[in-house]
Amino acid sequence: MPQFQVRLLAGREEAERIATLMEAAFEDEGPVSWFEDGDDWAVEAWYFADDAEELEARVKDALGSDAFAAPLSVTEVPDVDWVALSLAGLKPVVAGRFVVHGAHDRANLPAGLIGLEIEANQAFGTGHHPTTWGCLVALSRLLRTRRYREVFDLGCGSGVLAIAVAKDGRRPVLASDIDPLAVGIALENAELNGVGGLFRCVTAAGFDHAAIRGRIFDLVVANILAGPLKQLSPRFRAQTRPGATVVLSGILTTQAPSVLAAFRAQGFAREREIRREGWSTLVLRRIAG
Repeated sequence: MPQFQVRLLAGREEAERIATLMEAAFEDEGPVSWFEDGDDWAVEAWYFADDAEELEARVKDALGSDAFAAPLSVTEVPDVDWVALSLAGLKPVVAGRFVVHGAHDRANLPAGLIGLEIEANQAFGTGHHPTTWGCLVALSRLLRTRRYREVFDLGCGSGVLAIAVAKDGRRPVLASDIDPLAVGIALENAELNGVGGLFRCVTAAGFDHAAIRGRIFDLVVANILAGPLKQLSPRFRAQTRPGATVVLSGILTTQAPSVLAAFRAQGFAREREIRREGWSTLVLRRIAG
């Protein structure tokens, strides 16, 4: 199924209203961003659809055909492995005690940091996105001060977060992703980083896999999207022990209050929020009981 970029230009208040409506209508399909673009404000989102006409109709239906005068464009995104094309030109990313790098920088890493080598591929998670960076910063502090025995990375992408946990303290980690391609890439990256024996990755949607159901975790990391996080919040409670830590990202800062409210309703309290470039990473602790 092809992917399309949806883009609108409007005034600041109108752009914010459009973004809010699109977040509500498409919350399970991808994040929405809005930002200043010259004299206007742009609203952009990326969604999968059968064709541009179908997606344009859905967007107009969500906004109300006469509600806004903002011009709308829906453009198909070329099927190009942008990560593979761009990673070779990217510098290593330092996030807390971790440094994420490609093979081209293997011999040029800062001393004293834990190297995470992630090869160019189509799986999300090279450390350059603010959500991956935020999770690694959170994990850097948590793994230094707390001991976790049962760790789960939900929606692992390239596997970089689970690999970070495994390399720091040689902890076994269970990971999952809904995309079989990502699962294969994550397993390869774990072997590349010398933690293949500590890393198990399965193809699963949420907690729905025999290897995951019934497990009780001390630490769960989930860098996915705000909508699925809110929907899965009861499962986070059901599969964590009192005092467990949950690290959540893939959340626009504007979405963080609603995600936090969903988890508070399940008995979690916020310990920390890390913000970067309009994205938030939430560190929560499950309250006893």
